[in-house]
Order: sequence, then structure tokens, then C-alpha cells
Amino acid sequence: MKRPYIERLRSGVKGFDRLIAGGVPRGFFVAVVGEPGTGKTVFSIHFAWQGVLEGDKVVYVTTEESRESIIRQAAMFQMDFAGAVDRGKMIIIDALMRGRGDEWSLQELDIDELVQKVLEAKKRLGYGRARLIIDSMSAFWLDKPAMARKYSYMVKRILYKWDFTVYMVSQYAITTTQAFGWGVEHVADGIVRFRRYIRRGELKRYVLVEKMRQTPHSLVMHEIDIRDGEGMVVVRPAKARKEDTVLPREVTRRIIRGRIEEELASPEGELESGDIGDDF
Repeated sequence: MKRPYIERLRSGVKGFDRLIAGGVPRGFFVAVVGEPGTGKTVFSIHFAWQGVLEGDKVVYVTTEESRESIIRQAAMFQMDFAGAVDRGKMIIIDALMRGRGDEWSLQELDIDELVQKVLEAKKRLGYGRARLIIDSMSAFWLDKPAMARKYSYMVKRILYKWDFTVYMVSQYAITTTQAFGWGVEHVADGIVRFRRYIRRGELKRYVLVEKMRQTPHSLVMHEIDIRDGEGMVVVRPAKARKEDTVLPREVTRRIIRGRIEEELASPEGELESGDIGDDF
């Protein structure tokens, strides 16, 4: 049976689209998740710029950097966000520098105001395929994490019919590598997970596609690099680490203790003194 045609939007990140069969399916809501400093914003900037290059309508919501900061960061990778805004190809909604009163700034970190402003931006940009980046959604529920899932669902439900393909960024805690209130992941059509590790004293960044509906995607974590003047690049598949294949010490200890108890409980069960090593 022939596979149905699925229109896919390219990420703009060198080497990434081959991990997801050529790109994100049009109309998908993708959760871009990970700890601070792992590359989520750079990944999002690439997606926005690729949209500008392909003639899509692009709306970028920034909650943790100012509009000017996002424009400067994009310029470091040869992406002219300022020019795209001037030409009416892109609108950057600033939710950080609230209260300055310009047309494309949020006055409050409020989900209803966010959705309304995004719809206004889409109407201004005009009809057609659109890309939306919300960087990050976490800012809207930091003081009420229990609302994360409800807010995420509301955003998806309202914006779905407006022909947006969406990156919803979600911050994870450094200490636990978990989300500040589970929400984005539950409603997302795809999950792109960024991670970081220290290897021999050097910071290494990685990306893993944890979920992408309607897509035969890679299940392998890949190392990424962020290069001056170029941006994000997928470098290579990550090497298997000992902790990926070896059970944690405490888990191994419990398994062995359980085996000992089973042996002792059986009528014929006898254990020699050497059956359990000193390490356990």
C-alpha cells in the first residue's frame, strides 16, 4: 500500500531533517524541551528563518529574551530577522519587555492575551502556511505549574485551524532534567529533546527525537554543535555510554538480593559463600 503524502516543513538545521523523514509534518505542534543552554532557542531560530526563506508567515514569541536580543542572536548566524520584520515576512512578539506599549509586546504573561496577539499577527501577515515559535511556554505557568497541561491544550485547540506549524519550547530544570509542570509533552504531536553532558571537562550537547507522529524517525541520540556564523549542526550519532547499558548499582543489588531470597526459600535452594561478591 502506497504511503499517503505528508507535507513536511524543513527545520533549517543541517543534518536534522534526515532524522525525521525530511521535516515536521505541516500543522504539527512540536514540543522542544530541555535544560537551559542546550540549544532550544537556536533550534527555534533556525526553524523561523527557514520559514522566511520558504515564504511562510512567521510569528516568533519570545518570553525570556527581548525582541532585540533574538534579532542579534539570529544575526550571529547570518539570519536577518530585522530585515524580515521590515519586509512584513515575520513578526516578533515580545513578552519579556512588557509595559513598553508597542503593538507587538504583551502587557502581561497571560495565555488569552498570547493567543489573541498571535492571531492578530497571523492576520497582519496574511493567508498562507505559517510557522509559530513560542520560546518558551514555561514562562506562562512558572507560578502555577498545575495549569501547564490545560494551557498547552488551549493553545493547540485554538491555533490548530490557523495553519500554524508550531514549536512550543519548554524549559527543564537543571537539577532534575524534568519539566516545570508536565503540559506541552502531553498535547504535542512531536517531542524534540535537547540534553547536555560534560565529557572530559568539555560541554557536549545532544538532541533526541522522542516522538514524531506519522514519521519514521531516528531513535538515536545525536551530538550537535553550535558554530559561530553557521548555527546548529547535527554532528554524529552519540556513542553508547556505560550508563546506557548497565543497570544502576542499587538496582543490580536489589536483583541479586531478590535472587538470594528466592534460593533460600526453595526446598533445594543452597547458596555457596562465593555466590555473592563483596561488591554487593
